[in-house]
Amino acid sequence: MSTVQQEHMGMNRTGIQMSPLDSRAMQEVEPAIVSSDGVDERALAELRSDYIANADALGSVPLPGTLTGAVTVGVSMLKGDSPQILLDKLGERLAFERTGTRLYDALITKCDIMLTEDMSMTIDDLEQIRADEARHFLMVADAIESLGGDPTSQTPSADLVGVESMGLVQVLNDPRTTIAQSLHAIVTAELSDKAGWETLVALADEHGLAEMVDSFTQALNEEREHLALTQTWYEEAIGLTYGDVEIDDAASLLQAPE
Repeated sequence: MSTVQQEHMGMNRTGIQMSPLDSRAMQEVEPAIVSSDGVDERALAELRSDYIANADALGSVPLPGTLTGAVTVGVSMLKGDSPQILLDKLGERLAFERTGTRLYDALITKCDIMLTEDMSMTIDDLEQIRADEARHFLMVADAIESLGGDPTSQTPSADLVGVESMGLVQVLNDPRTTIAQSLHAIVTAELSDKAGWETLVALADEHGLAEMVDSFTQALNEEREHLALTQTWYEEAIGLTYGDVEIDDAASLLQAPE
């Protein structure tokens, strides 16, 4: 069985063309039937606006739980910095790297069953990327602690990416999705991951945290490699190949020197 995605034509009845008579009748419906009874778009927008204006924030960055942490954050604020923004984004990256590790766990499980030799991607490749994601998670946890924060707390941005990534987790854990469809979700995750690390590098640099800049830049470079690889594998999985040279070049990124 080939791993390359080959969609089949089936009894998909979701389109309007499946029932021309009914679709025509729906389009010719009497205006009175679809009357809004005074509840129009403007009224709905006003209702939503009221909820938005009176809603609480998504969350807050927790206060340091230790004296050392309080001093560290306090000194940073006295300097005119905004450590709460950096801590929030570190919390975001921590949550996403944890999810990324689980995404690769799910993909490895699926590939154990479905992967064939017609793809350049291997289980070893996926396990190495999975190890990178887990290592990034630990790196961010250490960075949060070094700033006096608590890596077990959920910041607003961590909450946000948790909701954002729910769909990706569902795709990877759905037994019906193919390797190609799973890789599509993985590429989406890697695009977001790359952007997140770029933000962290910029914030760490803004706060003069040279060691974090170095370690975060290394993580960013690794995420760029992950993105290049997964994009290549996805294109390969849907049959969009550009020849063995480009595939080999992408695969060689895993062995590239630091």
